[in-house]
Amino acid sequence: MNRIIERGTALKQRIENAAAAISSCHRGAPPETALILGTGLGAVVDEISDAVTLPYGEIPGFPVSTAPGHEGQLHIGQLSGTRVIAFEGRFHLYEGWNMDDIGMPMRVACRLGISSAIITNACGGMNQELQKGDLLILDDHINLLGANPLTGANVDEWGPRFPDMSEPYCLESAHRLKQIADEQQIRASRGVYVAVSGPNLETRAEYRMLRSLGADVVGMSTIPEVIICAHEGIRASAISVVTDLCDPEDLKKVSVEEILAVAAAAEPRLTRIIVEFLK
Repeated sequence: MNRIIERGTALKQRIENAAAAISSCHRGAPPETALILGTGLGAVVDEISDAVTLPYGEIPGFPVSTAPGHEGQLHIGQLSGTRVIAFEGRFHLYEGWNMDDIGMPMRVACRLGISSAIITNACGGMNQELQKGDLLILDDHINLLGANPLTGANVDEWGPRFPDMSEPYCLESAHRLKQIADEQQIRASRGVYVAVSGPNLETRAEYRMLRSLGADVVGMSTIPEVIICAHEGIRASAISVVTDLCDPEDLKKVSVEEILAVAAAAEPRLTRIIVEFLK
């Protein structure tokens, strides 16, 4: 039990040290909204004005991104009149990080005072109505990562031991995001995301199983950050970009290069929705 408490105390100190280091590097009001930007989806940072940029490697105790399409730096500034902190790159189980590392960006953002978060990811589309480049606004998820960021000693000042998950994604925000997409004539729908550990893509049998569970898309991220938002009382929204199609009856090989290319092509549409939403 002492080891569990010691680990929780060490993590709390690590997060507070990182937050203090970030605070010392920028001026102005604290951020209101955190952006967690997924694979190949970092171009929204170009829209941030008066930005202060800090590589992850310069933040004490912070992990460093190794996944393709993750630049590994944060930006603090103004986006659509909202003070934001944008994490250009996240961390995954398949890289070898544990849940303490994966949760660092969101935990640090919470210490800096955010009240909302927008999380993005690249994913595989299992719902056969989806097309490459479509956006899926999440309204629920299935956690098959085999791990949870709340495992271990609970920090009571951050949130309750057993947080409610009846609405992990703000449904009002999801409705508004879909409304904006319709107004902008951007293909978008709402649905369910399932997360697996990766890094390999799934087999035909696995796609059949995941679809039978009720998931529309599959990825390897996002859920840990959303669980932390629920724990901390942060309003969370998430948007997936469908970068490949996962029809088990007609499954095609896909490369990382193809996934990044589709993400890059969809990114301007994703940026338009986020910019308008933050207004």
